[in-house]
Amino acid sequence: MKTQVQPVLEKRQAALRAEMASQGLDTLLLFGYENIRYISGFSGHAAYLVISAQDAFLISDYRYAERAKAESVGFEVICRDRDNESLGHCINRFIQAAGTRSNIRVGFEAAHMDVATWHAIAAELASKFTDEQLEPVTGMVEAMRMVKDEWEVAQIRQAAAIADQALADTLPFFKAGVSERDLALELEYRMQKLGSEGMSFDTILLFAQRSSMPHGSPSAQQLKSGDFITLDFGAVVNGYRSDMTRSYIYGEASDKQIAIYNTVAEAQQAAMDTVKAGVPAIEALKASNRILQASAFAEFAGEGLGHGVGLFLHEQPFIKPGCDYVLREGNIITIEPGIYIPGFGGVRLEEDILVTTSGYELLTHAPKPMVLEA
Repeated sequence: MKTQVQPVLEKRQAALRAEMASQGLDTLLLFGYENIRYISGFSGHAAYLVISAQDAFLISDYRYAERAKAESVGFEVICRDRDNESLGHCINRFIQAAGTRSNIRVGFEAAHMDVATWHAIAAELASKFTDEQLEPVTGMVEAMRMVKDEWEVAQIRQAAAIADQALADTLPFFKAGVSERDLALELEYRMQKLGSEGMSFDTILLFAQRSSMPHGSPSAQQLKSGDFITLDFGAVVNGYRSDMTRSYIYGEASDKQIAIYNTVAEAQQAAMDTVKAGVPAIEALKASNRILQASAFAEFAGEGLGHGVGLFLHEQPFIKPGCDYVLREGNIITIEPGIYIPGFGGVRLEEDILVTTSGYELLTHAPKPMVLEA
């Protein structure tokens, strides 16, 4: 795996160094788990990166040192003695590229460090740098992660395929009397048997009126004829996640249920029809909203439309009111309009799609008949 991904990681590191130079940063401290994995290849925790134009250090401890050496590319692994050296002191030792020049600038990931820990680190850095030389940085690596390379696309495509197959294998278990919790466990078991590293997130699987909760947790409620079913789930491959939602009606469907389902399906397709590299992402939201707001269920429509997906479940770009992002080839985004009526039920349909120069490629292919036979 390390040999396979090495050229990918080296390209990312070069791009990060170029971005650091463009922002006038001599050294960058990375604290975010997903960003560390994206840049170094290390998949564990308790890690911190110090990167400059010349040097790259991955600081960890005895629990992860061997694993970090096996997985990381382009980084010298430092095993910190946690009992005898503070994190700040260790980081300070390895900001060597910066030296002691008075004009040096050290960037740090402000969004991935709690205030107390950063104050402790900054106190150690004060021997070399003034507060003005320590620059909070937000979104630098996240912006790189928005456009997926071929290797990343392959991991998400595989994660989506696992989820597709797991749902197809689980659908025969949707019978009257089965509980939300039992079906969620069955689905998760099948994903892991098919090779998922775990769950992309806590599985959402809800029946009847409970399906009006966009992010409810599975309960002991049992399935009965006429129920809405909503399930939102995903698999994980090499840290990369899929994210898919299916809604069904079990047994006999009412006219109102059919109308809700068809409205959401039409809104989803209208949104996807706008997707193409070079098109503002807000156009997909507008297309979806035209359908939802013209329906009898306008007041119950969800506000946003989707988000990027990758090493983290909810990545940039976020397709919601105020979004100014222009879609690029290589973005992987979700399209997930929904209608949620408290006390009655809800429908959400979600796909993972890869943005291309001519439109999009659908990555999720799980069955989505409107009605499941009782």
